[in-house]
Amino acid sequence: MVGIAFGLSSIVGRVAQFIAASTAPVPKPAPAGTEYLSVSALGEQMARPGGLTSVDLISHLQARIGQLDPTLHSVIELNPKALETAHALDLERASGKVRGPLHGIPVLLKDTIETDTMQTSAGAFGLVGEVADKNAPIVAGLIEQGAVILGKTNMSELAGFRGGPDGWSARGGQTLNPHHPEADVGGSSSGSAAAVTAGLAPLAVGAETNGSIIVPAAKNGVVGLKPSVGLLNRQGIIPASQRQDTPGPIGRSVFDTALMLNAMSGIDTSDPQSVGAPQGIDYTALLVPDALKGKRIGYPATFTVNGEPEAVENSAQFARALEVLGEKGAILVAINMRLADGSRYGELLYSDVKEELGAYLAGRRGLPVRSLTELIKFNEDRDGKDTEHQPALKEVSASTLTPQQRKALWDETLQDFRSTIDKPINAQKLDAVVADFETNSYFAVATAGYPGITVPSGTDENGLPTSAYFFGTRWSEPTLLAVAHGYEQASQAATRPKPQALD
Repeated sequence: MVGIAFGLSSIVGRVAQFIAASTAPVPKPAPAGTEYLSVSALGEQMARPGGLTSVDLISHLQARIGQLDPTLHSVIELNPKALETAHALDLERASGKVRGPLHGIPVLLKDTIETDTMQTSAGAFGLVGEVADKNAPIVAGLIEQGAVILGKTNMSELAGFRGGPDGWSARGGQTLNPHHPEADVGGSSSGSAAAVTAGLAPLAVGAETNGSIIVPAAKNGVVGLKPSVGLLNRQGIIPASQRQDTPGPIGRSVFDTALMLNAMSGIDTSDPQSVGAPQGIDYTALLVPDALKGKRIGYPATFTVNGEPEAVENSAQFARALEVLGEKGAILVAINMRLADGSRYGELLYSDVKEELGAYLAGRRGLPVRSLTELIKFNEDRDGKDTEHQPALKEVSASTLTPQQRKALWDETLQDFRSTIDKPINAQKLDAVVADFETNSYFAVATAGYPGITVPSGTDENGLPTSAYFFGTRWSEPTLLAVAHGYEQASQAATRPKPQALD
């Protein structure tokens, strides 16, 4: 009886899906500017009788992608089931069921995150084959919360570990910055940031080893959160290093990014990096007026290199960011930050990639390659040998560190980088630290496995986005989001691409 009941349930479910798909309404034109509405504003529109539907929104964004993305190269593949899912969610809303703030909201995913309806290739033709047999847990969580997976985004191939330009992949081409086609787009979550900037989706998921969320978010003028390593489930994501990897949200506001983090939350109990990770937190709870009042926020006035402090030359935009923070009640504290020794970081990271990416290829079914050696040969057969087009991948494959050597060196490196952040924060009793993104503080924060968030701070002399970067110690996401939100709301410094830049 159990088997019969399960079978009937499955058949009824499929019939219901077929009926829903066959009776899907003709999409209505979306009002002008819909592509840049916040998640909350989109939810409010969908809640109105006769208002915007998820089908309307998805259709509008699919058309916009068709119009703009042949130039931007930010979206590598569209989800063939997006409209079907949107229609089902519209029917749920009409029946009175709303799953949460992301109900009917489209989300794009970096092409390293497994889905069972699209390729997961990290932009590499060598990883195009059978689709994954299930969605990554963070994707399943987003779907459970009512998000519509709109598609996959382009990226620096193999998360930059092929060695090509930022934003380029063999499969997706060269992602462009929507603000200017010749501007740096950043990597490796290039397409995720560029697509959100261009109004192709309100939200996207990126993934970072070191800088891969923060850099493209900053370069494209949107908000990117790199969470503490272990805060989110990392299963079903093409790996580089379990000591460094994390997925994270990209949006056009801190509030939208916090909503996304809520929907992505959930740890992997088998992941040793998740021990002690907080759970059940509403990351929007502290995003309130006066969030900055009384907060002690450090900013690097000097960086110590080889024992000698060097003064930091901050941009005019960052100087103004400090003024805004002070005007809103933050207590600003000048600090010195020691720069840790990162001389062996690349060697250690490449060694991790060799082991972890190699294991992933060996375990993933239905791909043209099963090892790094096969992937290198595949690329040579496809792209030729006359020019060097995969230097980083060959360095990864040539790594010779043993696991024992690597562990000892990693332990020393991580302790060194963490102390450069923990010491000034603890000594000055800081709630957070803010730095000009251009000081590259994100490198130390990512290496430490700590959280950081980048927020637009204006534009430079070329009209390109600038960003302030907030960071803190492990698991400090609620406070970081609060101070970042306070700054964002006070500064109103975000800018959109000029329409002619998107033509």
